[in-house]
Amino acid sequence: MAKAFKEWALVCEALGRGEQSVILRKGGISEGKSGFGFDHDDFFLFPTWYHGQIDKVRANGVRMTGAALPDQDPERITVSYMATLEWAGRIGDKKALHSLRELHVLDDSVIEERFVYDTRSGSLGGEGINLAFVRVFRLEPSVVLPMEEAFGGCRSWIDLPEIEPSALVSVLSDEEHRRRRDRFAELLGISFG
Repeated sequence: MAKAFKEWALVCEALGRGEQSVILRKGGISEGKSGFGFDHDDFFLFPTWYHGQIDKVRANGVRMTGAALPDQDPERITVSYMATLEWAGRIGDKKALHSLRELHVLDDSVIEERFVYDTRSGSLGGEGINLAFVRVFRLEPSVVLPMEEAFGGCRSWIDLPEIEPSALVSVLSDEEHRRRRDRFAELLGISFG
């Protein structure tokens, strides 16, 4: 089986267009006692279709109101991207988190919600958010899978049938990826191992 990370479709597309280099996640309600973690070094991006997401992302720094979600076929899912995890951790400093705005498309209100939401109790509390810096690759060609019941539920990680794309193409040049990685490290005051 191949691991896939469930993420809003518009965020998957932002990652796939090279507009986003980080993933910010609190976790799903069904993550279990240990909670959410970036437990996999390589994973596919599994787009989810939450219609409220259109009001919660920015395009080129502008809120995307009035735009339409891409067409969705409830019988099939298209997997177009794979990510490689380069750094993961939990961030409890809200100011540092907001400094990463240039590396993602989420509206500030989403960051605020995720920062204080406690997934285990379904209430506010448990400040902090899980953060990952990733390198994203486009699958050529994309893989279309039949939608299965096992893909549902409020959880972040799912198993997919083994996927072997004929090609993986980085969505960013090596230079641009290195520039963003350096910027990420500078903003958080970290170093990559």
